[in-house]
Amino acid sequence: MVWVKFIFCILIIFFSGRKIARYGDIVAEKTGLGGVWIGLILLALITSLPELFNGVSAVIIVDAPDLTVGNLLGANAFNLLNLALLDIACQNSSLLAVASRTHRLTAWLSLLMVLLVAVSLFISSRFHALGIGWVGWYTPAIIIFYLVFLRVIYFFEQRQPFSQETGLKKYEAKSTGRVYLHFAMWGAIIIGAGIWLAIIGDEIDFIYGWGESFVGSLLLAFTTTLPEMTVSFTAMRMGAKDMAIANMLGSNLFNMAIIPVDDLLYLKSPILAAVSGSHLITALAVMVMTLLFIAGLRFKPGRLLRLSWCSSALIGLFLISAYFSFTQPSLGFLFQW
Repeated sequence: MVWVKFIFCILIIFFSGRKIARYGDIVAEKTGLGGVWIGLILLALITSLPELFNGVSAVIIVDAPDLTVGNLLGANAFNLLNLALLDIACQNSSLLAVASRTHRLTAWLSLLMVLLVAVSLFISSRFHALGIGWVGWYTPAIIIFYLVFLRVIYFFEQRQPFSQETGLKKYEAKSTGRVYLHFAMWGAIIIGAGIWLAIIGDEIDFIYGWGESFVGSLLLAFTTTLPEMTVSFTAMRMGAKDMAIANMLGSNLFNMAIIPVDDLLYLKSPILAAVSGSHLITALAVMVMTLLFIAGLRFKPGRLLRLSWCSSALIGLFLISAYFSFTQPSLGFLFQW
């Protein structure tokens, strides 16, 4: 029955993600936000609701901080894998060849956020947690970095030429009040599914003994990134390629900003001091994958049978990190003195 519940929860998040993405797109048009900015902020926030509320329920309801940290880092890895799949699915030319310059800046900033989390995890697991009460020292740092990075991206995007992706008005006939109502309704459904997902993940770990790190980094991360996948592939089919990329990179930024929320709610200790050091494997994989994506944006790789060296390397690294995440008990010596 646990797998029946897991699949049912996946379906809820998948269909809710499609609905909330659609209404989010309408809200974005009616508020007059720019194309890349829609993906970086609005759609990233919408599609990251499962990660946010899955993390809240993981630390409050099931007392499983490994699930939320593994989910957040694993979701970043899945988003980078999805960028490779978007590149393969893109017709005519490589997705990276037509991407906006803003994405390179966003990718660098998301890399710095993951690096900050990885360093904080390393220090917290090797030395004193250095908490401010039960809150880690890294929580205010992550919040400040996130807000500063958003400001930097905003001003950088304002200096870029206007994109025609969002120039057409597709939803003028839609009632604003009904749009906000449906947006809130589907958002509430995603919140409920995210809470339920954490409970299912803890049940899977209890039954099979796979470990919270693996369950969070792969199973939950895959499920909670379904909205990002749905939105980005739909955006690319609409021709909004920059929005598709921005949604993935914006989600990676926002996912790291969820850690301070979880840290504030986890009252036993700073959250990164209470999780397995094996999450460093996933964090390292995410950083290397991000560097590869930045290189792809910089050098605009060509493709052979729709497969570029960048997308091939991203897929390969993801599979390697997934394998090590599953077999991480045998690598425990890497995280001990």
